[in-house]
Amino acid sequence: MSRFNKLIGAFGNMPQILEGIKNRIFTRDDVEEIAKIRGNICEQCHNFDMSGYSCAVPGTAPCCADCGCILNLKVRSMSASCPIGKWAAFMSEEDEEKFKNSLD
Repeated sequence: MSRFNKLIGAFGNMPQILEGIKNRIFTRDDVEEIAKIRGNICEQCHNFDMSGYSCAVPGTAPCCADCGCILNLKVRSMSASCPIGKWAAFMSEEDEEKFKNSLD
């Protein structure tokens, strides 16, 4: 998949990206534990790109060579899943939105 296609795909995942950013800034122990487990899985994967060559956004390594996502954010998004099925989402985007609204 080309970098352009990965970038276009990222626009469709904007809610997950924003959730990952929020969870990276406002850390919670449960999210960090899940992120650590997911990150360890990603580091062992053949799609783990430490150089950043495959990142949808240059300079955001480490990323996933398959989808181009910034792994430091993706592993913290509870509604995100691995594109090749190595880890799953914990909740749907709809459930995540309901949960966020209940916190407000």
